[in-house]
Amino acid sequence: MRALIQRVSQASVHVDGERIGHIDQGLLALIGVERDDTPERAEKLLQKMLNYRVFSDEQGRMNLGLSTTRGGLLLVSQFTLVADTRKGLRPGFSQGATPEDGERLFNHLIECAQKAHDIVETGRFGADMQVSLINDGPVTFMLES
Repeated sequence: MRALIQRVSQASVHVDGERIGHIDQGLLALIGVERDDTPERAEKLLQKMLNYRVFSDEQGRMNLGLSTTRGGLLLVSQFTLVADTRKGLRPGFSQGATPEDGERLFNHLIECAQKAHDIVETGRFGADMQVSLINDGPVTFMLES
């Protein structure tokens, strides 16, 4: 399971012109689910996202995690994160989870996040989404479990 996390001052996701998720300061996490992923990997990734030190402390150093700053977490499924791009000019998706497994694990991630963190917003699995963000920094990291 992969998460491309971006520290944002705000982010939102729209489906069919309707805003379905929005956060102010926090993390936008684009989530890719791979074929061999498990609920345990999803939980490990969540803990990494909540505690990864990407927010500045009083000295301006990236020493604080989302759990400490209590910012928002916007989770958006993005199957293209698991693409194999090593060869050729067309991405391969053989390592991606099936849509059913991907949705099940993404929903598990959401449920765990809602239990562990106060502000959790989401996109809609499988939907054509428009994601807007103001990347703060910019600060972007790829996390894997």
